[in-house]
Amino acid sequence: MLFGVIGCQQKEASNKQVVAPPPVMITAQQVDNLRSLAKMNPGKADGWIALGNALMDTQQFGEAIDAYQKALVLDPKNVDVRVDMGTCMRGVGKYEAAVAEFRKAIKIAPNHLNAHRNLGVVLGFDLKDSEGAIREFKTYLELAPNTPDAAQIKEVIAQLQAGK
Repeated sequence: MLFGVIGCQQKEASNKQVVAPPPVMITAQQVDNLRSLAKMNPGKADGWIALGNALMDTQQFGEAIDAYQKALVLDPKNVDVRVDMGTCMRGVGKYEAAVAEFRKAIKIAPNHLNAHRNLGVVLGFDLKDSEGAIREFKTYLELAPNTPDAAQIKEVIAQLQAGK
């Protein structure tokens, strides 16, 4: 079963599932333009966030992490950026760092769905912490029992409980 983390490149209501927007083809020129804008206005978190989002969308995770880190210096409690940075950390194989970002996001916003879901993914699939993953997935389902991926999450929980 293919199962992965979800980014938060848009605002999320406190307990509503964010459905990812349809894929958008981002060109190298668009990324370069965003990079230039962020550098022209280094004190504005929005520019770094937009750059990070574009880099994440083009799977340039290392550069996205750099942009998100700059945004977080300016806006350290931005939960969506923390979740996106955690997603990128997973993308470069830094699983413990991803867990740390997801946990920071949850500390700031305990009902952040994607933070719980993504933490469950990294714990269960990357760090082989089934107990921790099950706990996060159950929290996710408690917060949003009617989420579109509820059946898939329940299946993952059953697999983790069975030791698969």
